[in-house]
Amino acid sequence: MYRPSWELTPEEYERRRKEEEERRQKMRRGKIGGIAIGVVIALSLLLLVLCSVRVPAGYVAVQYDLNGGVRDQVLTQGWHLISPTVHTTKYTVGIEQSYLTKSKKGDSEDNERFTASSKEGKAIAIDLTFTYQYKPEDVKDVFVRFKGQSGKEVRDSFIKPNIISWTKEVVARYEVADILGAEKANVNAAITEYVAKKFAPYGITISNVSLINVGVDKKTREVINNKIAAQQNAETQKIENQTKVEKAEADAKAKLIEAEAEAKANELKKKQLTKELLYEMYLEKWNGELPNVQSGDSMILDLGGLE
Repeated sequence: MYRPSWELTPEEYERRRKEEEERRQKMRRGKIGGIAIGVVIALSLLLLVLCSVRVPAGYVAVQYDLNGGVRDQVLTQGWHLISPTVHTTKYTVGIEQSYLTKSKKGDSEDNERFTASSKEGKAIAIDLTFTYQYKPEDVKDVFVRFKGQSGKEVRDSFIKPNIISWTKEVVARYEVADILGAEKANVNAAITEYVAKKFAPYGITISNVSLINVGVDKKTREVINNKIAAQQNAETQKIENQTKVEKAEADAKAKLIEAEAEAKANELKKKQLTKELLYEMYLEKWNGELPNVQSGDSMILDLGGLE
């Protein structure tokens, strides 16, 4: 039973005061301990966040240690624990699609259409798309060469400008009609091959470049359309002429075969017309009457009945 302090003896009062003081000290120590534990947990979580890095699928990460420079080990996809002094830079090793277009498409946020000149000097407005990736074994060199720029930064500052420049060099080899017409696939293949060789020494693989929209002025477009129509008409006429020639040759061959067959048949008949066969044919046609003319021992046959 709790007794008021005025009812306690001096000894009891002193004992209660000490107990209260000890209880308050324990509570203070508990609070301080809880705060300390919370701080430790928070610092641990912060350290875990700062010392862990996630590499997405299709990417690798180059490690740069502030104390030792570029590390030999390249991080692959997944979670990794790293030192707080290490900074990572990601590069795509999977195929990435990129665009250089007038409208916002993919990573082409601004008007990135460009103009090139054809073989005859005609101005051509070009939208294109390309696919690229970094070679896993060369990403450390890419990091050093481009002074720590990320894969996307290298794409925007180096790959795209040079795609434009080297595409122009290839386009200048072709006439507008070829670029817009039947040779477009060959133009794309030539650009891809040329550009891929140019980027290879930089540890960058270009697997495809395609012109997706090619624009010319109205007059040039009309000229090209007329040329294409004329080529199509000429091709159609060529096919028709070839068909006629093939039919004539086939007819002539058929007649020759027929004539040869008839000649062979006649030759065979001629060989088969022996005296015995002629006599047999005569007997088949004979009406049983004696010849109309007869002299001595000789007999003259009237062959008029064979007709």
